[in-house]
Amino acid sequence: MSQRALSRLIGPWLGIVGLGLALAAMPSSGGASEDLHVEITKKGLGKEVIITQEGREWFMLIEVTPENSVVLRQEKEQDKYLVDESETHDRPMTAGEVDVAITDYINSVKTRATKK
Repeated sequence: MSQRALSRLIGPWLGIVGLGLALAAMPSSGGASEDLHVEITKKGLGKEVIITQEGREWFMLIEVTPENSVVLRQEKEQDKYLVDESETHDRPMTAGEVDVAITDYINSVKTRATKK
């Protein structure tokens, strides 16, 4: 397949994913959420997000295999874990589903951090 044909196939997806990541990482207007540092890393077919604010940390990892998807969530304050949970889905998540889950998680953390 030529580079041009490949670009036509994946170009629109890269634009959507890039937009989603840019929106997810944008600081919102308002108090405490502006102090949040958001770092998103691609991990194989999934992604990892680490959000920090002073002594607090939120973590989400979505690991995608051909058979299933595993979602890990952790939240800690200083060295104390407040949340440590995982869930397994019986099918692989699509790239779009991974992006939506990461974006929703970031927005959830921003909302909760603003309320505290």
